[in-house]
Amino acid sequence: MPSSRRLRLFVPALLCALAVLAARPTDVTDHPSGSGVRLSAEVARLYEAAAATAREYEAVRRAAEEERAKARRIEKLLDRRRREIAVMHKDLGRIAREQYRKGGGLPLTVQMILADDPEKLMRGHRAVWQADAAVDHALEESRRAEERLTADEAKAATARQRLERRNAELAGLKQGIERKLRAARARLQGRADTSVAAGACPGAVRLDQPKADVTRAWVAPVERYRLSASFGSGGKRWTHRHTGQDFAVPVGTPVRAVGAGRVVRVACKGPFGIQAVVQHPGGYYTQYAHLAAVAVDQGDRVAPGQWIGQSGSTGNSSGPHLHFEVRVTPAMGSAVDPVPWLARRGVTL
Repeated sequence: MPSSRRLRLFVPALLCALAVLAARPTDVTDHPSGSGVRLSAEVARLYEAAAATAREYEAVRRAAEEERAKARRIEKLLDRRRREIAVMHKDLGRIAREQYRKGGGLPLTVQMILADDPEKLMRGHRAVWQADAAVDHALEESRRAEERLTADEAKAATARQRLERRNAELAGLKQGIERKLRAARARLQGRADTSVAAGACPGAVRLDQPKADVTRAWVAPVERYRLSASFGSGGKRWTHRHTGQDFAVPVGTPVRAVGAGRVVRVACKGPFGIQAVVQHPGGYYTQYAHLAAVAVDQGDRVAPGQWIGQSGSTGNSSGPHLHFEVRVTPAMGSAVDPVPWLARRGVTL
């Protein structure tokens, strides 16, 4: 039998535990399974790897294009330099012909003896020598410049070939990552559909947050997207008008809190499928719907840009996207247009 002291400690602890359980939302299960955690984490990791590989691929592609442009510029300079050398060769030929015409093959001493004006002859020879030396000097400079340009052209070609090989490697790596990502996304969506059909949402999957810190107070709910259905638009899937802004993104895309706030709801029933609602200072609420997974629990505090879930196609959805709403209450029916609302906070979609 426990001592009276242990019993006194046990009863308050039990009451606290019951209070915590009672405070938790009824439509969210306690914890996801280990496989669910691994799957969400795998999708997030592959998403980041695919994005990083795409960024490197694009950077290498631009660098290779710069090397090609550099090689084209060098080739133009070489062409010009070769034309200049051809002109100089013509000048040398002209000088040689001038020397032959004036003196033939006679030695200079004999020319001076036979000349009517030896001094004028010497001045003419000096001018020819100077022109000859100038053309020789210019030719030598041009040859050296041509050698340097040829070496630069070879370096640019080598660098371009190296970059193109790297891009071929990255293309293969990118395809492999995207193939794995597609398979993982399909599994994640299948798991989400099963959870929604059962009406029992998986608990929060604590995703590793991105390294880059967000310094702005407000951000877009996803980083890379295509805007689809807008606020107020009509459609057969809505009773009246569309109440948010849709972001067309693949399954598993990290969904971010647009600003600081507190999670007031996580649920997976109804037309919105898996969703999260965040309350922000100032009385506004944002909703993130049709998710494949959530990374927060009710009551969590979130920071701007923090990953709070992964996009999906749960609930009344015709394809993968994020349905984003801004409301004046946490409930449906109080939505305002999110595009100007974000614009007033410095976020242009």
